[in-house]
Amino acid sequence: MSSSQIDEIKSRLNIVDVVQNYIKLQKAGANYRANCPFHSEKKPSFFVSPARQIWHCFGSCGTGGDIFKFVMMIEGVEFGDALRILAQKAGVELVRQDPQLKTERQRLFEISERACRFFQAQLENSETGKEVKLYLQNRGLKEETIRNWRIGYSPDSWRGLSDFLVGKGYQREEILKAGLSLKSEKSGDYYDRFRGRIMFPILNVSSQAVGFGGRVFKNLKRQDGADEAKYINIPNTLIYDKSRILFGLNKAGIEARKKDFCIMVEGYVDAIMVSQAGFENVVATSGTALTSYQLDILRRYTDNLYMSFDMDLAGDSATKRGIDLAQSAGFSIKIITMPENPDTPGAAFKDPADTIFKAPAIFENCVKNAKTIHDFYFDNVLSRFDKNSLEGKKQISKTLLPIIKKIPDKIEQNLWIQRLANIIGVREENITVELSKTKVEDINVFREKEEKEQKKETDKKTRNNMLEEYLAVLFLKEPDSIGALITEQDRSLFSPKFISILDYKNSDVSSCPLELQNFINYLSLKAEVLEVNAGFDVKKEFESCVKELKMVEIKNNLQELCVMIKRAEEEKDFEKAQKLSEEFNYLSKLRCGLETS
Repeated sequence: MSSSQIDEIKSRLNIVDVVQNYIKLQKAGANYRANCPFHSEKKPSFFVSPARQIWHCFGSCGTGGDIFKFVMMIEGVEFGDALRILAQKAGVELVRQDPQLKTERQRLFEISERACRFFQAQLENSETGKEVKLYLQNRGLKEETIRNWRIGYSPDSWRGLSDFLVGKGYQREEILKAGLSLKSEKSGDYYDRFRGRIMFPILNVSSQAVGFGGRVFKNLKRQDGADEAKYINIPNTLIYDKSRILFGLNKAGIEARKKDFCIMVEGYVDAIMVSQAGFENVVATSGTALTSYQLDILRRYTDNLYMSFDMDLAGDSATKRGIDLAQSAGFSIKIITMPENPDTPGAAFKDPADTIFKAPAIFENCVKNAKTIHDFYFDNVLSRFDKNSLEGKKQISKTLLPIIKKIPDKIEQNLWIQRLANIIGVREENITVELSKTKVEDINVFREKEEKEQKKETDKKTRNNMLEEYLAVLFLKEPDSIGALITEQDRSLFSPKFISILDYKNSDVSSCPLELQNFINYLSLKAEVLEVNAGFDVKKEFESCVKELKMVEIKNNLQELCVMIKRAEEEKDFEKAQKLSEEFNYLSKLRCGLETS
């Protein structure tokens, strides 16, 4: 790939337009800002500069870059994949790449795409596939819907897909890494993971096939005679992580942003049927409880979730934990409940797919009349317990108090305390006392556990880097004031990179090396968004930073001297140890002087 093509892509695409395809941006002076999509936060620290065509998060993650870096991070792909995505958006035709140079990720993307086409072909052309198609149509899926969602069929054979992919030049080990096959521990033979199943491809936000879910079609039996699981899903792979992807988001994202809410369902067929009914802003979890990573992705589109889940309030269900996570992340949640089936008095519709198939207008009303999460909780509990009996009152309060305690807004929490007090006929003060005794799980534990399990190693800036960076921002904001304060002695504290920034003139930025240009652009953006109060003292800020830089340098020198003294003593070089100790004492006094100054 030539640099000219990369430059052409950059010239055709505006970074604001690219970023806005993924997250909501707000104008902030000459720049745009938003909540960072790469970490959880309540105050926006993510800025996009149209003038410099860069973005940066000034919050805890501290990441930034150009359109390529953004797409790589938001899509979770390598540079080559981001290049293809942006080239397609820009209408730039890329030079064909040598197949030998393809990365492992690219190969897995290709395998998943070929598998998807294979399953589609089996649905259309095989005898059993035609039966599957008729079954899907009898469940209410239209021909166009089956095609648009790329639904397929995996033949009931041990190596049907694997042999097909091997014939296309892929290794059996690669097919295993794609999650599409298994390997027998006993014989070492490979065989297909999905056999005799209706196949639902899971696509990323760029509509690339990355995983699959398979629903059993006929009553398949395992070798031990037991029934096969109704649904099986692909395991995590290099290109698929079930905790970080939502089924249907590639179709739902734009509509969710337009309508400012997203419908969340449990099953693949539910999501497809809801979308077919006109609610394209629908997603489903991919065989997992709702995770903080999925919520972070959804927040790019909307803060409003309409959930249609099996809401079992008893015990510590995964659904409840997911809702708690969403609430703690600031989402507004409503619950879509399935109404009574008029054809079967006393029984409700099973799920959204069932409702839409039998009565699509009723489902539309369900969405319109979705209840707030706490209205749902209260109505559900009151339908199960007698509010007039002592035992009923106890069960009502026992179930609802933990739910009320998790409400982050104290005013809203107080309103629900009042409502509970009125329902069971007690004083609000009594409810408040019981609420203080109620223990609930800290939902942050789940988030911390996820982050600990899947956290990637990131380079952390040293304290010196951070101080120098802040000084550089101050310099770019007020070059004359800061420039006049810097002495030759101060310059000895700074790295060559920082000295280069101090020496550069704004009009000469284009003549700087590319790496320095990028760093200056980043610092200039940071200087623009730095909020300066009326009483901001530039001289005081500068002196404070220089003082801390000196402290850090002394601390590092003291640590180094400790090691050298110990080594000298071990080598019985007591004269050298004495000199090093004197230097250590001198620096210690210097450090104390700085601390008290």
